[in-house]
Amino acid sequence: MTAATSKAVAGALSGAPAVTILCHVRPDADTIGSGLALGLALTRLGAEVEVAFPDTVALPAVLGELPGSKLLVPAAEVVGHPVVVSVDAASLGRLDELAPVFSAADCSVTIDHHASNDGFGDHDLIDPSADCTAVLVLAVLDDLGIELDADIATCLYAGVVTDTGSFRWARPDSFRITARLLDAGVDGRAWSRALIDSHPFAWFSMVSTVLAGARLDPHACNGEGIVYAVVSHDILSAMSWEESESVIDLVRTAVEAEVAAVFKETAPGEWTVSLRSKRTVDLVPIAAARGGGGHRHASGYSDTGTADDVVARLVESL
Repeated sequence: MTAATSKAVAGALSGAPAVTILCHVRPDADTIGSGLALGLALTRLGAEVEVAFPDTVALPAVLGELPGSKLLVPAAEVVGHPVVVSVDAASLGRLDELAPVFSAADCSVTIDHHASNDGFGDHDLIDPSADCTAVLVLAVLDDLGIELDADIATCLYAGVVTDTGSFRWARPDSFRITARLLDAGVDGRAWSRALIDSHPFAWFSMVSTVLAGARLDPHACNGEGIVYAVVSHDILSAMSWEESESVIDLVRTAVEAEVAAVFKETAPGEWTVSLRSKRTVDLVPIAAARGGGGHRHASGYSDTGTADDVVARLVESL
């Protein structure tokens, strides 16, 4: 395991005849966009490329429309080339069933921006100061001498626009990078709408039900407050995973709470918990104490039990 620069990662990838790129479980726009952008660039250099993600949850339809989606292969059909790259996975476990493919590689590369990532590859490009993994992939592409075109730029834009909350918490570098991507031909208006502001009509009913049960504890977090909502299995099973992910962005808007949490019951008694904070609370140790991880202001973990038990374990610890 070696901390790597973008130039070192470019050196490890340059000239590789075949590369496997792995995205994390429950894929979002940053992992898929980063994987496809890197894959398109490497195919331009003559490499044989496969991009895959664990099949635990289906790929959101909009991500299947990104340029380069032809590089995606089902997890069961992954060859596992000598060079394997993980994009946006905070730990080896986030690769789920594809973790053995990464571990078996002759040369393994990790590209990620999660603060909880301690590195698990031969070359680890990990930068928690980056808003998303896509901007780290762009740095690698620059060092590979790849000229941005509209297809590669669109894949990178998907990561930037989603992981910055449509630029609501973007650092200055992300705006400069986005200008490059738009100049390369990205239709920012169309892709922002598709990735951020498009929901099926049934989503409105789901949101109204979940938000009606939201609760506020103003005494948690040393009086800074927590707001939380529960998405039970019967509600979650009636929608796609990405639709349930949007709930946290609504709950976090409560002005009375520094921390927001959404508890999602993925199977009876099995939960994933999404955490967000605004200014003062570092969520990484909170999530890490429960086997999870992420960023200072955006983390998550898994738990088991009844809804009341899972909620109580978090709220009472704050």
